[in-house]
Order: sequence, then structure tokens, then C-alpha cells
Amino acid sequence: MTHFGIPSPSETGHITPMIALGCELQKRGHKVTFFQVPDSQQKVLSAGLNCHLIGESEFPIGSMSQRYAELGKLSGLSAMRYSIQFVQQVAAMNLRELPHIIKVAGVDALLVDQVARGCESVAEYLSIPFISVCNALLFNRETNIPPLFTNWSYKPSWLGYLRNQMGYSLISYLSQPFKNLVNEYRQQWKLPLYSSPNDYYSKLAQLSQQPAEFEFPRQHLPQCFHFTGPFINSASRESVYFPFEKLTGQPLIYASMGTLQNRQVEIFQCIAEACVGLDTQLVISLGGALSPELLPSLPGEPLVVKYAPQLELLKKASLTITHAGLNTTLESLLNGVPMVAIPITNDQPGVAARLAWTGAGEVVPLAKLNVSNLRNAIKRVLKEDSYKQNAVKLQAVIDRAGGVSRAVDIIEQVVSSGKPVLSNRA
Repeated sequence: MTHFGIPSPSETGHITPMIALGCELQKRGHKVTFFQVPDSQQKVLSAGLNCHLIGESEFPIGSMSQRYAELGKLSGLSAMRYSIQFVQQVAAMNLRELPHIIKVAGVDALLVDQVARGCESVAEYLSIPFISVCNALLFNRETNIPPLFTNWSYKPSWLGYLRNQMGYSLISYLSQPFKNLVNEYRQQWKLPLYSSPNDYYSKLAQLSQQPAEFEFPRQHLPQCFHFTGPFINSASRESVYFPFEKLTGQPLIYASMGTLQNRQVEIFQCIAEACVGLDTQLVISLGGALSPELLPSLPGEPLVVKYAPQLELLKKASLTITHAGLNTTLESLLNGVPMVAIPITNDQPGVAARLAWTGAGEVVPLAKLNVSNLRNAIKRVLKEDSYKQNAVKLQAVIDRAGGVSRAVDIIEQVVSSGKPVLSNRA
């Protein structure tokens, strides 16, 4: 038995797949402890996993909800700046608190989300192995790949290379403060300083929720990088009531802007109006940010709920309208459902760019979002067979990728061998 520690970010898109990994590890007889701020404790405990509180004074109950409410009003570069500043604050807490807590807890290995900067240095300082987990788009930089915060298409040319370099220069500038923070601790701990963004990631194994086919052509990933497909476990989802009896049997359009960028009421109004007259039924999930009764009356009388049982609804859906969060995107593809994406910020433009590249959906950038453009995109995806066919192709790929079971196989192999686990990519 191995004692695994998981210092996961608290955002739903990160903690939910980590809980899926934790549940599978625990099922196989391992001990699993999450290290979480108070607002996330109940979600971990509800899945039957251990949770050790951190950051109680800095992030008291309710503080995360306030931060998410603020982020939900932002988009584009301002939202990305806000996210980076928050990542730096959490990294400072992790570097300050986790070494002692993890040592006392007797943790043998860490699963480190790529967003949880600093946790990998804690593992090195404590001389315990760590595995990197990509719950968002993989952060690994390659100059032939557009930065994940852009909606740029894949362009393998000198012009594309130059464009990508400019994008990476911007993200390096914005993220320099937390690189300096991590290096300050590494210097105190007599660890080699980081020089490259790719230095943060494990040399033993790196796991991505993406299937390889939902990624631009990569040339320089480490041999220990594995595309496993999404990490899904029913225990990681809270039970949600939904009035299934109100479904009419018409082709179902499921719309969700996730749990963070979901406070822009005008987007929901645009979605509702764009679906009027399409002979479909629209279900809108507000992601917990708003209450249906507080919304103005939406055109077409869609079925609006605060939360939705997403996995169950996607089995019935003909189309997903999404912010292009990676989890919703992969769960739609898991069910062969094509999409219309309205990316807001962070890695969502990059997810949307890959969606367009694979032909499994259409993208309506926020700057071009209006009823006409959105309705035309919805009509194309519903009527043209290629979108559904490409979504079904990716569904088959995900089915073969292995998901949470394969990911945990790799994690166990790392711990048992103490050596890098190499992928079988050509």
C-alpha cells in the first residue's frame, strides 16, 4: 500500500478528475489524502476520501466562492491576469505549509496538477516521487504549438512559429512573479533553480486527460508523457436532482458555461434566443453561480437549472453549447456529442481551437457572439453530418485510451519501480 497525497486546485475542473484518480487508487488498496482549503473539504469527504485542511486562515469558508464570483464576471486577458495572481497566492500557501504537513502525514508520493505550481518542489524537497497530471490542456511548451490561452490554429510555418513565440513571451512575462516565488524556495531548499517552464513537470510520468487525437501534432513531449483520456468516476460527482419528466423528446441541446465563467447573463440570453424556432429543447445549466428564479425570462422557455447531472444529460444530447472547458468538452466527446464553443478565458480558447481542428464542433469567439452568428453555428452542427461523425471518431479514441484505470496503472508502476514509465507513442 502506498500513501498518495493530492494537493489539488479547488476549482471543479481540477478537483473532480483528481477525485476520480483518488477513488480508483483507494479502490486498489492505497491510502489517499487530499490537501484542500476549507471550501473544498466536503466535496472530497463526500467521495469517501481523506482530506487534510490547509490555508484555513488565508482561505476561510466562503472565500473561494467570492473569488469565483469575481472571476465569473471577467473574460479575456483580465480574467487570465486574475487567474495567474490567484495561482501565485495558492502557490505561496503550498510552499509555506505543505512541507511540514505532508511529512507529518507520512505521504509516499504526490499527484501534482500542472496548475498547482510549487507542489512539485515540495515533493523534491521531501525526496518523494511525484506524477504530473494535466487536468486542463497540457501546459508543456513547444514553439510549433500555439499557447493554450489563444484560439490560434495550428500553423507549422515560420510565421506560425513567430506568432507562437510572441504568445509565449506574454505568458512568461505575466507568470514571472510565481516563477520567482518558486525559485526563492528552491534556493532555500538547495534545489536546482527552474529556467524553463517545462522544468516543473515530473520526469517519472506525466498524465493528460486528453486523447492524443485531441491535441495538435506534438514533436517534443517527454517519453514519460501519456495521453490517457478523461478521468471520470461517478463517486467524484455529487448527486443532482433534475426533472427528467420535463424532457420533451425533441433533439436536446445542452448548454453550460461551466462553474467559473458563468455569471454573464447576456450569454445565456443569447443562447436561448439563438435556439428559438429550431425544433429542439434547450436545457441550460447555470453551474451554481446563479439561481434560475433570479434570471430574467429567457426566450423560448428553455429548461433552466442551477446544476445539471451533466454525464446523464450528455447521453441524451444532440449538441452541447459550452465555454470549452476541457472536462465538458471531453465528456461531450465521450458521448459522441458535437459542440458549439463560446470560449471565455484561460485554456478555453485553446480547447476551442482543437475542437475546430478536429472538426467536432464550431467556435463562436466572445467578440463575435450575437444571436445570428450563434444560431448559424448551431444549425451547421445540427444539420451537417461531419460534426457528429468526427465527434463519434473521438468517442472511439477515448474509449480505447484507458481513462482513469490506465492512468492509475501508470501511477502504480512509477511507485513500484521508482523509474520513468515510458509511453508507447510512435
